[in-house]
Order: sequence, then C-alpha cells, then structure tokens
Amino acid sequence: MDDVALVTGGSRGIGFEVARELAHRGAIVIVTGTTEGTARIASEKIPRSRAHALDISDRRSVAALASWIRSELGRLDVLVNNAAVLLDEGTSILETDPALFETTMRTNALGPLLVTQALAPLLEASVNPRVVNVSSGAGQISSMTSYAPAYSISKAALNAVTVMLAAALPRARVNCVDPGWVRTDMGGPGAPRSVAQGADTIVWLATLPAGGPTGGFYKDKKRIPW
Repeated sequence: MDDVALVTGGSRGIGFEVARELAHRGAIVIVTGTTEGTARIASEKIPRSRAHALDISDRRSVAALASWIRSELGRLDVLVNNAAVLLDEGTSILETDPALFETTMRTNALGPLLVTQALAPLLEASVNPRVVNVSSGAGQISSMTSYAPAYSISKAALNAVTVMLAAALPRARVNCVDPGWVRTDMGGPGAPRSVAQGADTIVWLATLPAGGPTGGFYKDKKRIPW
C-alpha cells in the first residue's frame, strides 16, 4: 500500500522538492501552504497530491487539517515538519525583539509539536510511521554561534522536541535533519546547495523501513552531534 505523507510548507523550496520526490516514489502527498491557493498551485505540479491550507502556529488550523486527513484519507504514514521562518538574520541576541522571538519559537518549535500531537493517532495506526523534523545546523548547540538567535534557539528546541517525540512514539522513526545552506527564498541565491541536495536526507528519513534509526540528528545521511 502506498504511503500517505504530509509535508508542511510544501508549496515551495525544500518542502516542495520533498513532496515531489515522495510522490515520485509512489506516495500520496498532502501539500500544505499558508493559503489554499498556494497549496493548490504547488499540488497541481505533483501527481496524486492533495492540497490544504495550514498555519502550523494556529491550533485551529492544525485541528482542521487533522480532521480533514481523517475524513478524506483515513490514515497517515509520513509527517515532514518543514514549515519554518527566519526573521532575525543579522540581529544580535542582545537586541532580539521579544515579539519576534515568540513568533519564531511558535512557528519553528511549537508548530511541529502541535502538528505531530494532532496527527499522532493516525501515525500510531500506521504500519511504519515516520516523522521528519527539518532543523538546521544553526540549531546545533555543539557549534552554535551568534547567528540569527531566535531562529537558532528555535531549531535547538525543535531538536529537543524530536528526541522527546521519538521516546513518546516508540513504533515510529522520528528524526531531524540539517539540510544545509540551500538556494531557497530563505537561503538566498548565494547558498552552495541545490534544493535537491537539501531534500535528499529528508526524503531518505521519510522512506526509512520499519526498524530504522530514530531519535537522531542527520546531515547527508550521517548522524551528527546535537
């Protein structure tokens, strides 16, 4: 049976490439964007995909999506928590705006948790559930610097969420990824990695067999320090 996969932030960039590659491997992919229109435009480019609006920082939006998946598809095998924001590049932690910090944490750390909580019953019913949280090298505490403090701290928090979800969902493969610096709207045109390179390890983790690794942080298909 083909996987049913949800990719948040799947209307562009790395998320779109992940959705496209999962569909190419036979999955029925739910593509989400901040509006129904952006999700639908992306979905039209991906065979067998479905579109749905999602604001991962809004519990009502998350609940509406979960209800729709239950009624329309009845199951979920793969969740890729990709949607994120970068709002404070070039800012010192001594100057970080509290409201911006809160928005970043709510989107990048709380959002994936809310989505996973809402969809946990469907994932737990899957034969081989997988959750992939798209993190960043900026959130790697062992090498963290002063870069984009709200963003970096939010990704470190997402890594912690990943470890806890792996423990709470013992049948699932729950991992997080550093896709590297990728040429997207967020990464900019000067980034050294292509979108396909950024998506590669995410797709690998999203297609793990039962019994594969869980609770880890990966880059280029290799486990890296927290």
